[in-house]
Amino acid sequence: MRKTNRALAGGLAALLATATLAACGDAPDESNNGDGADAKSDYTACIVSDAGGFDDKSFNQLSYEGVKEATEELGAEMRQVESNSENDYAPNLENLVAQDCNTIVTVGFALAAATKDSAKANPDIEYVLIDDAADGGDDGQTFDGKADAENIKPILFNTAEAAFLAGYLAADFSKTGVIGTYGGQPYPTVTIFMDGFKQGAEYYAKEKGKKIKVVGWDGKNGSFTGGFEANETATNTARQLLDQNVDVILPVGGPIYQGALTAIEASGKDVALIGVDADFYETDPKTQDVVLTSILKNMKTSTYETILQAAEGDVDFTPYVGTLENEGVGLAPFHNFEGKVSDTVQTELDEVKAGIIDGSIEVKSYLQ
Repeated sequence: MRKTNRALAGGLAALLATATLAACGDAPDESNNGDGADAKSDYTACIVSDAGGFDDKSFNQLSYEGVKEATEELGAEMRQVESNSENDYAPNLENLVAQDCNTIVTVGFALAAATKDSAKANPDIEYVLIDDAADGGDDGQTFDGKADAENIKPILFNTAEAAFLAGYLAADFSKTGVIGTYGGQPYPTVTIFMDGFKQGAEYYAKEKGKKIKVVGWDGKNGSFTGGFEANETATNTARQLLDQNVDVILPVGGPIYQGALTAIEASGKDVALIGVDADFYETDPKTQDVVLTSILKNMKTSTYETILQAAEGDVDFTPYVGTLENEGVGLAPFHNFEGKVSDTVQTELDEVKAGIIDGSIEVKSYLQ
């Protein structure tokens, strides 16, 4: 595994702008948001989702909202298409290429291979790939700071840093001393959350001299649903963790958190949920009674700024890496749990965050 240096990760905030978005499929939706002479009528931004869809209340939705906001501000065209399975990725990209997209945004690690193939075949189109470095093959675990194709802008997030804070918080909040996590599929962009969560809980246990058990992920193997659907498997996977006395649970993988909500309700236990990507309290009101915090990826802003710059022909294809330092990742407020967390935990989290930023606290991930 190659490593990014700290200067790259910390300094890329200014390079957030990048090529526009990609996507589409059969009969893509179109919208011309122009309002007159100032409209960017000659520019079209496109976006394609992975199998989670644009209403996943997570990374697909955030990326979509970023493109939508940018095109509305520009008065530009936007086209979008959802993928129902991995078999849709290549055809969707081919369709978008045929629809004269200037920038194509592909959302998620799962689209990496199809994005690289399309980008190499269409060097005049700008591609924005969310959550993959587009280098070193299709395992997503090699990152040397340069995409395989010169017309791909990778947007990455070192979510292990924010998840480390969530793990520390979960360990402090837990009454049983057992916290758990499960994922959709063992992609690096999923397990990076689980890695940070585990490391943060272990750091808490070491610093406090307390025994904390993390179930669902041991650093190499763990609990996965096999997909990113809110189905019975997601519910059963969450239930298996709750049966091990877990009272704080972190589902990683778009809609699969809904399985945790079902399992928590059915258990009758006092269990706290930790969201990912977006602030679940804001995006899904059904979580408000159980969501302790959410691990944030600032995908909407990064995608929005990238499209604005792409429309102006000002794209820097240097990978963007979101970190705690550049505010590309972070923790959401405690919301309804504000009065339930310990009086000292926010101060402690601030200190841990500062330690991660200055390097005195090490957080390991595939992006380092």
